[in-house]
Amino acid sequence: MKYYSLNRKAPDTTFENAVIKGLAPDSGLYFPEEIKPLPKSFFEDIDNKSYPEIAFEAIKQFVSPEIPEDILKTIIEETLSFDFPVVKLDENISTLELFHGPTMAFKDVGARFMARCLGYFNQNNTNEVTVLVATSGDTGGAVANGFLGVKGVNVVILYPSGKVSDIQEKQFTTLGQNITALEVDGVFDDCQDMVKKAFLDESITSKMQLTSANSINVARWLPQLFYFMFAYKQLHKQHDEIVFSIPSGNFGNICAGMVAQQIGLPIKHFIASNNANNVVTEYLKTEHYNPKPSVATISNAMDVGNPSNFIRIQEIYKNDFKRLQANLSSFSYTDEQTKEALLEIYKTYNYVADPHGAVGYLGCKDYLKTNPNAHCVFLETAHPTKFLDVVEDVIETKVELPSQIEAVMGKKKVALQISDHEGLKGFLLGN
Repeated sequence: MKYYSLNRKAPDTTFENAVIKGLAPDSGLYFPEEIKPLPKSFFEDIDNKSYPEIAFEAIKQFVSPEIPEDILKTIIEETLSFDFPVVKLDENISTLELFHGPTMAFKDVGARFMARCLGYFNQNNTNEVTVLVATSGDTGGAVANGFLGVKGVNVVILYPSGKVSDIQEKQFTTLGQNITALEVDGVFDDCQDMVKKAFLDESITSKMQLTSANSINVARWLPQLFYFMFAYKQLHKQHDEIVFSIPSGNFGNICAGMVAQQIGLPIKHFIASNNANNVVTEYLKTEHYNPKPSVATISNAMDVGNPSNFIRIQEIYKNDFKRLQANLSSFSYTDEQTKEALLEIYKTYNYVADPHGAVGYLGCKDYLKTNPNAHCVFLETAHPTKFLDVVEDVIETKVELPSQIEAVMGKKKVALQISDHEGLKGFLLGN
């Protein structure tokens, strides 16, 4: 499979090069040359396939021929070493739990897949690769865990000071080895801008090989299509109209779901559920795309004012606004509404959600008002204990810490403070 830059000013390239480089030389995001639908029989027979078999068939076209099939099967088996249960709340609403991996966030899948791809590509390479990643919450922990100890790969994580939860911070500031955390005096958008600027800074790139593990990287982004297929397998016998409500920040997750739809998965509709960072909600109302500075909320992993992956979504729909609008709804919610939803989910269904899942739940409710026959699945993207202060305060109940969280709580945070691109550059070049 060839990949092209969405800025269309760079040569087409291979999957391997797209993974290693992260961004194209013209600073565009890479996108697959074509998306080929799987045969209808694949989805008709999905009940007889295991999760790794489903994932292998779904991703194979995007990574061939650079990764041989036997290696790809091993990568997938290692990536999918945990469960993806759908929990039914009532006849119209279910939740897909994506927090059963090592860092208890949906990003474990993409991070583990990418780490193994990069490890394979780098196995005979004497040059080190530096993975540069910005996080608004869960990406940092997932990437740190996925890449921990991978030969020839150093990971540098930029995060906004005071704007991630204590548990999220511990998951990427306590590991050591090949993982370094940089605490940025600013917001997530500042971190993301610094990462993008570093890729364009020849004084850095001439001295070291940089790649990104944000969802701008195709190997982090594309495997997220797996869980939409896993949810479909669990639900399709009971429900004809399956709709997904995705808590949306950088829009990589929902974009991957749209790729799953493009390869033939029978998804009826998507809902982008936003917090106060509602650029896409406003765009779908007005057709004006107006990025804004991000606003801090209790669903912090979605605090993105200029979502990187929205350009990929526009590419899927060939910039046809009406086509996109027909397949995507979007709603935005305040912190107060999010807290009310957390309490409602707990009292009505005896289910403890996290703030991001609560935003997704609200998206389901709004969509179902005009589409009562649909079955709406909201993505529970992180374990509620990662947002312990908010969740326990709202539901007034103690939430038990899982072993994955307990393991990092007593460890000492190690992070270097920086405030701008020069600080990042000084660290990377050892000045």
